Amino acid sequence: MEILGVVILVFFYSVYLGKMVIQRKKGIQTDQIAKRKKKDKQFYIELIMKFATYSVVLVESISIFVIEPRLPQILIVFGIFLGIVGDFIFMISVVTMKDSWRAGLAEDDKTEMITSGIYQISRNPAFLGFDCVYLGILLMFFNIPLLIFSVFAMVMLHIQILQEEQYLTNVFKDDYINYKSQVYRYLGRK
Repeated sequence: MEILGVVILVFFYSVYLGKMVIQRKKGIQTDQIAKRKKKDKQFYIELIMKFATYSVVLVESISIFVIEPRLPQILIVFGIFLGIVGDFIFMISVVTMKDSWRAGLAEDDKTEMITSGIYQISRNPAFLGFDCVYLGILLMFFNIPLLIFSVFAMVMLHIQILQEEQYLTNVFKDDYINYKSQVYRYLGRK
């Protein structure tokens, strides 16, 4: 089972880092997390989110190699399923976003509003992918520190979503408001 956990994480972060490398070659800075010049509330939320998402990877990695699974087999199998689904949701969302994908708010970058593909059924499929992977690894290798760090990262990602929605409303105005009225934040159409 350790191999499955490693594969889920390596696939996920390979997509993440691979997209960053591809965009860097095009002159696009993907990682915008906590890179704002102004040290406002948004900056500090992104800084905490960055800490949360980096630290959860460390705790996940330790959990995979140190902690014996404690949950019933059915929950572990469901965790494997969630992790794999999360990988593919994340990959599809990043590919669909093309060069508009950023990690964090890119105030100075001009990007398109993407509403096609997976974005027809989720306004935030990349974050949904993160959450599925976090939950999947948590179910596969459950322990209290992993629970705390996973929930912390998911809460910080949700706060980031709320900031992004405000930003997108300011940038795309009625187009984004219409989109919000048709597609749920995480999954589903209205």
